[in-house]
Amino acid sequence: MRKRVCIMVLALGLLTGCAGAPAQQTEEPASAEDASAVEVQVEEPQAAEPSLMVAIDPGHQSWDVDMSDTEPVGPGATEYKQKATTGTAGRYSGVAEYALNLDISLLLRDKLEQRGYRVVLTREDNQTAISNAERAQLASEAGADIYLRIHANGSEDTSVHGALALVPSAQNPYVADLHESSLQLAQCVLTAYCEATGFSDLGVQDNDTMTGINWSTCPVMILEMGFMTNEQDDLAMADADFRMKMVQGIADGVERYDEQTK
Repeated sequence: MRKRVCIMVLALGLLTGCAGAPAQQTEEPASAEDASAVEVQVEEPQAAEPSLMVAIDPGHQSWDVDMSDTEPVGPGATEYKQKATTGTAGRYSGVAEYALNLDISLLLRDKLEQRGYRVVLTREDNQTAISNAERAQLASEAGADIYLRIHANGSEDTSVHGALALVPSAQNPYVADLHESSLQLAQCVLTAYCEATGFSDLGVQDNDTMTGINWSTCPVMILEMGFMTNEQDDLAMADADFRMKMVQGIADGVERYDEQTK
């Protein structure tokens, strides 16, 4: 968009361009006819292109919410799974996974919005009753370009630690076409996350059993941020300052993916 700006130059007499020449006086004030207009075009900065719309799913929800009903694991599936679960909990911190996931997701929303991204959350509290399929559908209806599912891990072996990511495989019966883009997204996010936190990088794994992945319509990943059954991971993720590092890493990963796909 251009603004047209007119600058009026009043003719006060003939200018000789000679230094020291006396200024010529006019008996009458300059009239409109004596004025000449110089048109200057000022270029206004163009509006920035719309940024990525990022959908964030804080995995699981409170034990107070009954999500024991089942739903198809994918569009048209004959296999059904529970709509949602409560997740695990910190063996050493006592923090519930659903609460950790929500806190990280809220912080991540703020961080991404500060960087100019548009963000939608599938839930903003621990009492919202929303199934895994409904979460993916919400992301799709919001026009999400990428879908980040935030989780934490658990294991019977307390020595297992580190972060990993899950994506649909190239043979996924529902969203095989999302494999390559989801893999690229997961690699960007997981690498940046481990750089920021110092957590071990356990790699990106294919998984076709997750309802929230199988119902997605855009690149999708689950970030398993760390093992709540491991003392080092659990206590680190419970620390407020460390959580900011976690959020920083995820946001950096989103930005890397954005830059790679422009």
